[in-house]
Amino acid sequence: MMMNKNKLRIINFSKLKFLIMIVTMTIVWAFAFPFIKIGLAELSFVNLTVMRFFVVCVVLLLILLFQQKGFSKLQKRDIIPIFLLGFFGVIVYHFGLNYGEQFISPAAASLIIATVPIQIIILSTIFLKENIGFKKIIGIIIALSGVVIISIWGKAGSSLHVEYISGALAVLIAATMSALYTIAGKKLLIRYSALSLTVYAMLLGSLGLIPFINSSLLSQILKMSIRGWLSIIFLGIFSTVIGYGIWYTILKIRSASEISIYLYAIPVLSTIISHFMFKEKITSMFIFGGFLVIAGLVIVNLKIKKCSNKKI
Repeated sequence: MMMNKNKLRIINFSKLKFLIMIVTMTIVWAFAFPFIKIGLAELSFVNLTVMRFFVVCVVLLLILLFQQKGFSKLQKRDIIPIFLLGFFGVIVYHFGLNYGEQFISPAAASLIIATVPIQIIILSTIFLKENIGFKKIIGIIIALSGVVIISIWGKAGSSLHVEYISGALAVLIAATMSALYTIAGKKLLIRYSALSLTVYAMLLGSLGLIPFINSSLLSQILKMSIRGWLSIIFLGIFSTVIGYGIWYTILKIRSASEISIYLYAIPVLSTIISHFMFKEKITSMFIFGGFLVIAGLVIVNLKIKKCSNKKI
């Protein structure tokens, strides 16, 4: 009887720990989109990326220095492939996201980025010749229809404005970069853990930011307010290091398909946060487009879970 009680306590603690971690990750990733908007008020989209990854690299180097046992050894033959993977999949991703948020709302950006799993399926079908079921096709069409609606009619009074549409396209390209990162990184995951590959990709990919550093960076840094600095620190430490750290920790105990259902809360939460922080008007077309994106993701994810249950 005593043993059963102890087991129950362990299970409850594990569930509580998982819940705390998933809620923390969802919150820090949801806040990332409005904090990018805050950072863009004082930095260019390029300088915001540089400053964010300066903070990230400092923290990751300290982690590597004091926690070497948890990482796979970096092999010389993989340095260039991981650099390219990191530059396009991580740095160019943030260039696109930061550029896009100059013209579209954090809420719209979060919904477009939420299509990454769907883009992974599309790219896997094209490059890896993976089979795609009818339900997945329906889910993809519904979700991408939502993106089109958000991209064209998602903001009040911005219908068919070139800057708004270019911003939405830039974020969509960013989502594609993230999907390509996942596809291209599959071969490297044979030799590296997912966490090790992400850390090495961020560190090596950040070297690609060096040519983008210019005199405007220093002048903008000197004028930054406490609010601007807080946004950089939050994006670097919380949204990137802690957010991804939690992601790979919980992936060890739960499957990606199980976790993904919680991630649907990110664009919803980001929309609410943006509404209160920036007084952004939530239009009926934005709500409709957002509903289509999330509905499409749910349809695709339900198919994945069904398949995984069959294999078990």
